[in-house]
Amino acid sequence: MGQLHTVDFVTRATSCFPVPTTLGAAVPRTDAAGYIAAIAEGFGTITADGSLTVTTPLLSTGSRMNDAKCDAAGRLWAGSCALDFAAAAGQVHVLDADLAATTVLDGFTLPNGMGWSPTSDRFYLVDSICRTISVWDYDLASAQLTNKRTFTPFADDAGLPDGLCIDTDGFLWVAMWGGHQIIVLSPDGDRIRSIPLPVAQPTSCAFAGTNRDVLIVTSARDNLGANATPADGSVLAIYDTGSQGTPVPYFGG
Repeated sequence: MGQLHTVDFVTRATSCFPVPTTLGAAVPRTDAAGYIAAIAEGFGTITADGSLTVTTPLLSTGSRMNDAKCDAAGRLWAGSCALDFAAAAGQVHVLDADLAATTVLDGFTLPNGMGWSPTSDRFYLVDSICRTISVWDYDLASAQLTNKRTFTPFADDAGLPDGLCIDTDGFLWVAMWGGHQIIVLSPDGDRIRSIPLPVAQPTSCAFAGTNRDVLIVTSARDNLGANATPADGSVLAIYDTGSQGTPVPYFGG
């Protein structure tokens, strides 16, 4: 059983409703109310009251969806992994507006945060357990990926790269699970700065607000036990970032 939480950043109104499956990610829809979601079974639609319809069964027992995000054309990209994080079992799938899915990448362990450069000519993907971010050249019109290379690896003491977002200058903001930090990387893969956090396990980040200049950071309390602090598992807001996030596309169907 999952939950979907929403926050109106202007009014601060919040809502939460249960979703009767494991929920990896949810994205608002352009052509209908509610959300498209990456779920345990594959892909599905969620109405505003939490009703779920599995539209695109895709995954076998023993796998789950993880992170997901739409490209500028409104396609939903989502990573899946084995429940036991078996090496090379992770895949990346693309869902088109007609709710047809295609598996486009494989051979990962835990595909996680993903995003596109401001001009949509690069695609970035985290493989958390392998501690790497890979990058491809990307053609938005055809959704074709070419020229894969390692964007940057991470040292063991930095934490595991998890979710990410990208600003209008093409810098990557990466949540580091177990690292108590957000790491900011230049388009060349250079580490620009580290933002310390009061949480041990930041899971992802996104720019929000009227000007998309407030960094929202999610976190988890999993397996922290007595080491957990009151902040662990909370959602943080970082103001005065000096940066602006790229627009976040909705699903095109």
